[in-house]
Amino acid sequence: MPAASGRRERTLAPYGALADAYDIVHARKPYGREAAQVRALVREHARRPCRTLLDVACGSGGHLAYLRRWYACTGVDASQEMLRRARRRLSRVRLVRGRMETFDLGRRYDVVTCLFSAIGYVRTVPELRRTLRNFARHTAPGGVLVVEPWLSPSGFRPERRDRIDHLEASSGATTVLRMNTVARRRKLSVMDFHYLVGRPGAIVHAVERHELGLFSRPTMEAALRSAGFRTWYDPVGLSTGRGLFVGVLREAPDRGGRGVVPVRGRLGAPRAAFPRPA
Repeated sequence: MPAASGRRERTLAPYGALADAYDIVHARKPYGREAAQVRALVREHARRPCRTLLDVACGSGGHLAYLRRWYACTGVDASQEMLRRARRRLSRVRLVRGRMETFDLGRRYDVVTCLFSAIGYVRTVPELRRTLRNFARHTAPGGVLVVEPWLSPSGFRPERRDRIDHLEASSGATTVLRMNTVARRRKLSVMDFHYLVGRPGAIVHAVERHELGLFSRPTMEAALRSAGFRTWYDPVGLSTGRGLFVGVLREAPDRGGRGVVPVRGRLGAPRAAFPRPA
């Protein structure tokens, strides 16, 4: 069998040079359905009119492409390459480069989202708390935060895996094959994603290492409450089945600017799950 022409191997940072492969692999993700679920949760839990939305770790803008139908949207992401792809997809959407722990947009939004388990990339509990406090600084009083978590420590069991995960997808003249290994290092999940990206005349092999923190539900809820949110939890969540946390910011500046007072209105008792939108 002849050798593939132009084949070379590289190790890359996540969501960098392989941003185009990311979109091909996830082309079938039901972004529209998930965006509709987010909107339904916002309408149920918000204690203010919701017209603006900030999507943190927005990636290439898959969710924003639908959320912008209902909200004036802004996106933040640490990857310049992913933002470049998002700008091609989205018009009239402000897109800003920044880390979720430290970005500062100088304003608050009625809705803040962090989806597709991106919160796991903060890796440690102190950074999780710092990140959620930053989310709170960007959430309007009575506004809604929606966070899709990564797996919990009890839910991440690499020793039980008897196969290697793989995905194959194509777009135009490009074919992507992705395989990954999984390991656990203390409170981190470590995944090496191996990509074969084939284009006419060349096949590129590259490896991305993804390290995500494993946060339990009590840890997530405690961090959300510490940041000022009242929380609800859905064990099923969006299409990934990884659960979903919803928070409502509980406090607002008083009229004299002397501190904070509770947002008025009964938020209702926490529930195990949320209704699905029709």
